[in-house]
Amino acid sequence: MVEPNSINQKEFGNSSHAVKGLRDNLPSFIHELLEFGYTFYDFIKVVKAILKHRPDCIYERYNLYLPSGIWAKKIFKLPLILEVNSPLYAEREKNHGISIKKLAQWTERYVWKQADHVLPVTQVLADIIEKEGVKKKNITVIPNGINLKQFPWPPVVSQEVIKKYQLQNKLILGFVGFVREWHRLDRVLDAIAENKQENWHLLLVGDGPGRETLEKQAKRLGIRDRMTITGIISREQVPEYQSVFDVALQPDVTEYASPLKLFEYMALGKAIIAPDKDNIKEVITDKKDALLFSVKAEDDFIEKLKKLCISIELREKLGNKAKQTIEDKGLYWLENAKKIIVIIGKHKG
Repeated sequence: MVEPNSINQKEFGNSSHAVKGLRDNLPSFIHELLEFGYTFYDFIKVVKAILKHRPDCIYERYNLYLPSGIWAKKIFKLPLILEVNSPLYAEREKNHGISIKKLAQWTERYVWKQADHVLPVTQVLADIIEKEGVKKKNITVIPNGINLKQFPWPPVVSQEVIKKYQLQNKLILGFVGFVREWHRLDRVLDAIAENKQENWHLLLVGDGPGRETLEKQAKRLGIRDRMTITGIISREQVPEYQSVFDVALQPDVTEYASPLKLFEYMALGKAIIAPDKDNIKEVITDKKDALLFSVKAEDDFIEKLKKLCISIELREKLGNKAKQTIEDKGLYWLENAKKIIVIIGKHKG
């Protein structure tokens, strides 16, 4: 298998400064043309890899402006399996805007339709892809998962992390990821401020553009000492940091995503609070293996969070059930690989 578009991310909670610099300093249409131009360089790399390794198929993670894998698969008559994590045209149009809309739309639809099989990470995303003209028989939902070796059971709470951040005797409300304002972690600070007599402490593992706003809010509420932001850590350290969480926060998520942190929380048997969105409900169930709050009722998040903080029995029950759900649904990378191998076999020859 050759994967033409892959990223080796060594630091968790970071983003590409080089790419951001280009976006900030170049007119958007030039940046987009450069992105599309890269596909020709990528095509050469893919061709060289195919000639060297003689693969049975091409496995590609979808990216906008990148039809190089499709071109290679047509020339070498190889099946191409396409992993799709998000509808990038709609996502980028919403967040940054797109200047050359027709080119962007064409590359997305072309790659989705020409792939032999498309692997979206949620059913919500699968429905989006099907609406763009991809046949249902060529779509298989494969959510994210975990590597069992990184999440041994039973988990051991890291005393090193506890000591490093002086978290002794605190109820730790933990979040992992690139902190953005739309995550709505401000509600966690509001809950802590309303319950100052409690030992609740917000631990943010990562960094991001939403950090400054949260720090200002914590200072304004007089609870700056009730929040810790670790900054960027290595990907390998993430399970160690997650091990200290009492409540695992998934305060918001894009409607089509398969958030990796959710599976990691489950693997560690953490009590999870998450929004009652369809993609989340594909994985976990309210009051069974998590508490889901209504995205339509602003106060529901804080009410559900309080329930988890107050009841250790509820946290233990939901955490144990979350771990069981991981096992029952086989949400492991190895299981994903087995499914993909079966799909490749159907398209060979």
